[in-house]
Amino acid sequence: MSQGKVLIVDKPSGMTSHDVVARMRRLLKEKGVGHAGTLDPLATGVLVVLSGQATKLAPYLTADDKVYSTTIQLGIATDSLDADGSVTGQVPLPDALVSALAEFPAVGPLLERALAKERTRTSQVPPSVSAIHVNGERAHALSRKLGADAVVLPAREVRVHRLVITAADANACTIDLELHVDKGYYVRALARDLAAALGTVGHISRLRRIASGAFTLEDATALEVDALRPIELANAAKRALPCVTLTSEGVTLARHGKPLPLTAFESPPPLDVPVAWMMASGELVAVGQSSETESRVLRGFT
Repeated sequence: MSQGKVLIVDKPSGMTSHDVVARMRRLLKEKGVGHAGTLDPLATGVLVVLSGQATKLAPYLTADDKVYSTTIQLGIATDSLDADGSVTGQVPLPDALVSALAEFPAVGPLLERALAKERTRTSQVPPSVSAIHVNGERAHALSRKLGADAVVLPAREVRVHRLVITAADANACTIDLELHVDKGYYVRALARDLAAALGTVGHISRLRRIASGAFTLEDATALEVDALRPIELANAAKRALPCVTLTSEGVTLARHGKPLPLTAFESPPPLDVPVAWMMASGELVAVGQSSETESRVLRGFT
């Protein structure tokens, strides 16, 4: 397996995350390619692609929070909660909501109450059309068989760090939002829930991921071999995780997957979180985790 690189792709609309990985395998001429943090086909923006040994970082990069820009089309519901789905309902917007959209950039009580409800959300019901497993089968496959209304997924814990309106159009019946959320939050579910709080239905008509953890659109490149700007494995780890430097003894123990005493680090490591363990020369040796008594290797790198 190659040493590995991290590539930040600006995913085009219409491609699945799997499509991007397949394309990257051809561009890099390497089979060992994966990604961290799936994007729906409709969505564009930051998709973290990993090659070679960098694929070992996927669990830690996938767990990062995300920043999105999105447009919600109000008054029209779809089975997938986005514009790729089939329309399941259409209703006129309440007059109060039309007036509230027309008053933007002023954010009146109606919009503010709906936003406040979503900002304080601690659990969310995922869309029925999703990749979540239900009794060994993907929810989206079950939805195709049984209908989206027949598949109701259990609520999941979520956290919203920031949610703001950036634009509104009373004529088009749309509202633009920017949000910063933890892993596992579905922006498509936001369209459903925010629209309901506003007295209507809705779906996502545009979705763009601005950032995934430490990686942003400034890092992103198009899916063209001449445009790729790979981030070296050690540099990606430094950006995504806390870092500590190992002593020579620590390097030897980590290379062999052995538990490390706290004296194996040049400075005390953070406790109870994944940490990038580096050589003094800057090479990534392992991702590990420390307790008050010892440290153990989670993933090793050669």
